[in-house]
Amino acid sequence: MSFFKNPAWLTKYVYPYATVDDIPEEVYAKINQKLHKLVDFEQPEVSIVIAAWNEEVNMLPTIGSLADSTTKIPFEILVVNNNSTDRTQEVLDKLYIRSCTQTIQGCGPARQMGLEQARGKYILSADADCMYQPEWIDQMISALRPDDVAVVYGRYSFIANEHTPRWKLAIYEMMKDVMAEIRQLKRPYLNTLGMTMGYKTAQALKVGYVMRHVRGEDGRLTFDLMQFGRVVQVKSAKIRVWTGTRTLDKDGSFFNMVGSRIVKEIKRIFTYLSPLKPHDTKTS
Repeated sequence: MSFFKNPAWLTKYVYPYATVDDIPEEVYAKINQKLHKLVDFEQPEVSIVIAAWNEEVNMLPTIGSLADSTTKIPFEILVVNNNSTDRTQEVLDKLYIRSCTQTIQGCGPARQMGLEQARGKYILSADADCMYQPEWIDQMISALRPDDVAVVYGRYSFIANEHTPRWKLAIYEMMKDVMAEIRQLKRPYLNTLGMTMGYKTAQALKVGYVMRHVRGEDGRLTFDLMQFGRVVQVKSAKIRVWTGTRTLDKDGSFFNMVGSRIVKEIKRIFTYLSPLKPHDTKTS
């Protein structure tokens, strides 16, 4: 984990474009040139599924970082446009990827559409505003291949900015990772997030995502998939996913954000020590 500054590799994907009109055609061309060497739309073993809602400029760092993967595994990138009202689709049409549209609003419906349209044996779920390291695909799939593994997930970090320095974010991430270890014992599904998780397509099709606009669609899917096997955490720093601070900024100041989360975790900590009883994740 980078404690005092953002990792140097991130700078490659920090594009200076505020609007779609600012993006030069050669940027698309450079990304597509790399994707042509990696992507297999006909017989992919892995489908990287991304749900996108109004991510017109954010898509470039995500796809650009995936284009630098070192994997030899044939994969496809499938982006589900979830009723974007900006120019997200215009950006997607210029990239060497597949895309489809889900008119039912919500991450669950969007990821379900991706699940149904995916051509790979394995699915890696990603987000449209994250950056992925070159070994992400290989390490996630390596952990997912065993027959007794149903779901894998990785760790993530936040990109520092002029408002929040990296050291503050690093402290928060260390606390977050400690809580993840506690939840992993009896309630690992609480750790799985759509930005960095993987599962087997055939098994996921049997249970499916929640088809309404509700939070926790990724954890709900994982809870249902646990009937097929273990949930494995991939801890390697080499595949830690990096994202912006949009979700944190909603809570106001950094200390308000950390304080509110600490209070929530203290209230819940004893529930993490026992498994949740089987229930209908689609209606709960």
